[in-house]
Amino acid sequence: MEKRTILAFVLSFIILIGWAIFFGPKERQTPKGGGIAPRETPAETSPQASRPTELTSSGPSQVSVETAGKKLTEAAAEKEVEINTPLYRAIFSNVGPTIKSFKLKNYYETTAADSPLVELVNIRDGKGRFLLADFKAPSSTQPGDTVYHVDEEAIQLGPDSAPKDLVFSSTTPDGLMIKQTFRFYPDQYRVDLAIDATNQSERQVRGAFSAGLEVMPREKKGYYSFVGLAVLQNDKLEELETDDLSEETVLKGRIGWMAYENDYFMFAIVPEMPSKGVFEGRLLKSGLLKGTYLPPFIDLNPSQGASYRYELYLGPRDLGILKQFGYGLDQAVNFGWTDIIARPLLYVLHFFYKYVHNYGVSIILLTLCVKILFWPLTRKSYKSMKEMQKLQPRMAKIREKHKNDKQKMNQEMMALYKTYKVNPMGGCLPMVIQLPVFFALFRVLGSSIELRHAPFILWINDLSAPDRLFNFPFEIPFMTPPYGIPVLTLLMGASMFIQQKMTPTPGDPAQAKIMMFLPIIFTFMFINFPSGLVLYWLVNNLLSIGQQYSIHKRPA
Repeated sequence: MEKRTILAFVLSFIILIGWAIFFGPKERQTPKGGGIAPRETPAETSPQASRPTELTSSGPSQVSVETAGKKLTEAAAEKEVEINTPLYRAIFSNVGPTIKSFKLKNYYETTAADSPLVELVNIRDGKGRFLLADFKAPSSTQPGDTVYHVDEEAIQLGPDSAPKDLVFSSTTPDGLMIKQTFRFYPDQYRVDLAIDATNQSERQVRGAFSAGLEVMPREKKGYYSFVGLAVLQNDKLEELETDDLSEETVLKGRIGWMAYENDYFMFAIVPEMPSKGVFEGRLLKSGLLKGTYLPPFIDLNPSQGASYRYELYLGPRDLGILKQFGYGLDQAVNFGWTDIIARPLLYVLHFFYKYVHNYGVSIILLTLCVKILFWPLTRKSYKSMKEMQKLQPRMAKIREKHKNDKQKMNQEMMALYKTYKVNPMGGCLPMVIQLPVFFALFRVLGSSIELRHAPFILWINDLSAPDRLFNFPFEIPFMTPPYGIPVLTLLMGASMFIQQKMTPTPGDPAQAKIMMFLPIIFTFMFINFPSGLVLYWLVNNLLSIGQQYSIHKRPA
């Protein structure tokens, strides 16, 4: 019975890990290729009646729209405005208007010295608009890509600069005057967006202040990473994988925010005052992923104006930064069913990093804390296995004596356990209790941006990637590129082998052989895991070896 229990536990553990590798989320192959007024109540509840001051410029040019690609005609020239802050360098276009580039200065694509900065804007062949924001009037004849008048040539912000605004303005053929004001901050990944609409026609206009995005989804890089659209609907996170959006998805209710997320970064559109609205998401035939938020429609009478405000977030999926941003945006960092355990572990990891400034050392300290927390349970488990080992000769005799009578054999076994006060489940239950913590660490160490490009020691310069010593020009079976010697993984396998040799073996020789194969199985499973996760497992094994040694050396 106890052998079957241990074997079932081991096999279940392997199945769970194997499922994460082979049947977890698959990588999707993508195709190549003036100022803001004080914050007010949203327009759908109290639209403001106002008569705007006429623009002194000659007015915006209108452009024709091609069916494929919506390219500008030569009659209307596009104007680009560069925004430079300590955190990012962006390029805004007066066509739309929209964002054509948004590069994060503190993050690089790879660990190479000449690596380019991370680019959040991901479209193909100039098709698509990263940001879609406008006053949407279904009856309007306004072209989709309108050329707006812009009031700045460029914006430069230093560390101590005050926020600065960029204003785009346009008047539609239907008499709607639209103004979009972007506000930039020197020390935040936040960009405020105010959309003002004024009806200068002689008839009533019905519309809504819609906002959305179009982006070419990137490939996944981790087993538990998420790439797709996320929506906070009625205070509940809804994640829509790219593959789930082959057909249009519509969500209705109180929309707190919507976002496009990849492994480590995100672009979020947040209504300043969330209200009931409609979110529509779909994967276009062009390969672009499109998401749109449509708040309630409003009616604008002649000479009446209304405004709506959004806050944009373009930056890392960093739990601390997102929590500071507010609006529940920190829910975008989702660790699944382990979230209640994973978040505290991530906070502990942050705490250690403040003092040691090395996430590899922080992982070691975190592992030590987890080991201390479970020390009594682990000790009880090892002691139980040691007691079971003492009974192996008696158990073997009972099996031989009653090999043709399973019921009698089980009765004799239970009597033996009762006599010597041994619980056959004592070696297994403590390990089962620790499983949720392991999977929480698996999620944290496998998908947290804190470990992205975080160096440890020597050749390990990225704790979010597998460790590779050297770079071989040939392929190695079971290994993802780059190809090299997985030193940390081999050390982990060796430590697991030593731990296995110290662990009391089952009486059944066949089961004992299966247990001895576990280090090899785990070495192959971990060969492509992030080095941060392998480091945790290695340190945990070393601490377990020390604990087993102290228990075995102690007299019974």
